[in-house]
Amino acid sequence: RVVYIDINIHHGDGVQEAFYSTDRVMTVSFHKYGENFFPGTGDVNEVGHKRGKYYSVNVPLHNGVDDRSYHSIFKPVMESVMAFYKPQAIVLQCGADSLRLDRLGCFNLSNKGHAECVRYMKSFNLPLLILGGGGYTIRNVARCWTYETSVLLDTEVSNELPFNDFLEYFAPDFQLHPEVSMPFKYDNQNSRQYLENIRMQVVENLRLLQHAPGVQMHEIPPDTYLTDLEEEDERRPDHRMTQMTRDRMVEGDNEYYEGEYDHDQQGEEEDEDDFGGRGGGGGGRDDDMYSYGGGGDNDSIHNQQQQDSEQLDE
Repeated sequence: RVVYIDINIHHGDGVQEAFYSTDRVMTVSFHKYGENFFPGTGDVNEVGHKRGKYYSVNVPLHNGVDDRSYHSIFKPVMESVMAFYKPQAIVLQCGADSLRLDRLGCFNLSNKGHAECVRYMKSFNLPLLILGGGGYTIRNVARCWTYETSVLLDTEVSNELPFNDFLEYFAPDFQLHPEVSMPFKYDNQNSRQYLENIRMQVVENLRLLQHAPGVQMHEIPPDTYLTDLEEEDERRPDHRMTQMTRDRMVEGDNEYYEGEYDHDQQGEEEDEDDFGGRGGGGGGRDDDMYSYGGGGDNDSIHNQQQQDSEQLDE
């Protein structure tokens, strides 16, 4: 069982759609929702379908959410997810466009506030895969993911940035956590009551889960036969075909080709053979018309063709 968590400012619609009907992956997305914000999905009522019902968790947020408000909803929701779903592995997508001052974003998270989500999920001591994501102010993305790498490695890093070829991008402070004196661009529109209502609705949905899904471990049976390509791989283990190469070798019976694989051309040749074999006496094909050997009906056909030709001349 895998839990996928998305703290990108945009809804994780692609991953949610991929696993919308299965209970093997639970998707959890914290994102901006409403006011025609892209992609326009991610309402709290989007909970999954069929076998995947209640395995899609969405936490829609409004403009201006800050560190304190974000953690007040992130930690309780994730605590409930871990308790009810009991995942065996965590995938955390750390999109940096939820940071303050992102060019496209409208949240007010700091680098440390963003990284606190990483620190919290790391505390569960499960296999953890960290992914990048969005982020449209490059210096913020670099600062964010540098600091979160240090959190994952339990390593303290200096606030002063070392000299590098890109140092000028971090002027004038040249710091990992710069002091931001300007006021927030967006007011926090996420009231305490709104966040509590979202939390309660998510927890109620999680309580509807019957149990943590799973299957017993079993040995995969060996293949009953090997295809020609697989046999070739066995003979040359250091020279394996990629899946893309294999896919390109698949040919449909009705595909059109030019050359030796032209099925249409092959059909014409078969028609010629059929014509040439009629009448018992063989015969062939000239440039103007078919001629047939063997007499009988073939002679009548030939005479009729001559009469038609004379009528046309007249």
